[in-house]
Amino acid sequence: MKKKENESYLSEVISKLTEHKMAMAGLFVLVLEVILVVLLPYILHLNPYDSDYTAFAQAPSKAHILGTDAIGRDILSRLIYGGRTSLLVGLLSTLISCLIGVPLGLIAGYFRGKAEVAIMRVADIFMSFPSIVLILVLVSVLGPSVWSVTIVIGVLGWTQFARLIYANVLSVSEKEYVESARAIGTSNFKIITKYIMPNSFAPILIAITFQMASAILTESSLSFLGMGVQPPGASWGNMLYDAQSITVLSQRLWMWMPPGIALLITVLSINFLGDGIRDALDPKIKV
Repeated sequence: MKKKENESYLSEVISKLTEHKMAMAGLFVLVLEVILVVLLPYILHLNPYDSDYTAFAQAPSKAHILGTDAIGRDILSRLIYGGRTSLLVGLLSTLISCLIGVPLGLIAGYFRGKAEVAIMRVADIFMSFPSIVLILVLVSVLGPSVWSVTIVIGVLGWTQFARLIYANVLSVSEKEYVESARAIGTSNFKIITKYIMPNSFAPILIAITFQMASAILTESSLSFLGMGVQPPGASWGNMLYDAQSITVLSQRLWMWMPPGIALLITVLSINFLGDGIRDALDPKIKV
């Protein structure tokens, strides 16, 4: 009976999500982006590092659909490879945050006591620092690169997941079915995996989408400041770096508008998907 109820709830969530037009539009865009950044380089034989020495800062043409940058590199190639970098950083850093924050939040919320005090106070300390300043310092120490940026953003982003799962575990732990499981001698591990996690994880799914969008923006900001992905590597952030020049900003729109638009569309799509998941998981909302 419980299995049927779970299947019914899951089917209802999926149904509400598929009826959410903005969420489906966001999901379509994200899937399309992933397909393009994975397959297009092989289909069109794109290379983000080659320079065309006859076409420095050239406007869009047949040879270069989106034009070239100041040293003759193809904007389309760098846009696609930059998408790979930005999406990879967003996904991996969010995964790192989740893998650190969720277990710590579970421990703090379920076992309470000294573990709760230690974990939550450390989370408070992490959250008391301006995140971008702390990220800049750590990236400077580790050296700017794709992997250092990914690790730093991931490690510093755990507090959101820890506090969210902690609050939900506190609530779920007081439920009658959890108390009953404790009374009959069910192990803590089984209680956590069978009762606590399934009933506490829904908000984490929503947080994952927003954390991924935030990570992509943070990576782009760091690259824009010269502390993220380093040339000749491509990312949307370091493509926007050239926009600091008033000449590029006003006269060479093809050099900065494609990555800017791609960044805007990606973040909006992720946020739309997150909104859809939130609405689908809320039984009070009718889509």
